[in-house]
Amino acid sequence: MTTFTREQWERKESADWWSAGQARRQQVYGAVTEMMLDAAAVQPGSRVLDVAAGTGEQTLMAARCVGPTGYVLATDNSSSMLAVAAETARKEGLTNVETRVMNAENLALDADSFDAVICRMGLMLFPNPAQALTEMRRVVKPGGKVGVIVHSALEKNPYHGIFYETVRRLGNIPPPARGEPWMFALGDPGALEDVYKRAGFLNMPVQAVPVQRRFLSAADAIRTVTGGDLKELVNRLNEPERERAWIEIEEQLSRFEGPNGLEVPGEVLLGVGTK
Repeated sequence: MTTFTREQWERKESADWWSAGQARRQQVYGAVTEMMLDAAAVQPGSRVLDVAAGTGEQTLMAARCVGPTGYVLATDNSSSMLAVAAETARKEGLTNVETRVMNAENLALDADSFDAVICRMGLMLFPNPAQALTEMRRVVKPGGKVGVIVHSALEKNPYHGIFYETVRRLGNIPPPARGEPWMFALGDPGALEDVYKRAGFLNMPVQAVPVQRRFLSAADAIRTVTGGDLKELVNRLNEPERERAWIEIEEQLSRFEGPNGLEVPGEVLLGVGTK
């Protein structure tokens, strides 16, 4: 759950792991992604830029929205991630998707060249999110919209909070410094609005949207994260600390278990700015 470094993100094994979680991410973020596409006015015939596309679940959703007369360009730092997105689009017969490796803070694209820009769960991970949003604003047409989804505050997301707080406490690991890129960097009240303002947007409503994570059990939830970016943080613990962490995490997650398995509430922020 710590942030991937750029080098880690670009590795094929990271792409393989991220790709394996596509279905679960869609379960959590699919509905709010539809809301983002609607808020960004993505419609048949639109030209859409997807920044930090990863393996492209939201890219494909946008491609289906814009239809055969539209176009979606998926950009990311990782060619391995984009290769998964391109292959998935090919398998689905979507010929309106293109992928390009590109830095979000320096988009090698013409100004005023897209009807809409989207960025799902990427903005808070950029070293300079205001610069990234400035670039997104530059490439969208006048009157066009830039829609983003980021995590809300850590305390609104107990699934992540339980992992983070337990591991950090047991390992005496300090939290990220203010302004440091990580999953919850833009979760504080007003933080996302402030970044939009600094990027030059005048109208940028932000709304909190509830999400829910479902697992078979607390043990199942733990299995879904141990192969990802939490592993780096856990590896900073010694063996007794690691064993204690997994016991405590499972105990805390268990309070969300019920007749339908484990259901953990969460919250994301949906922002949209108009150029």
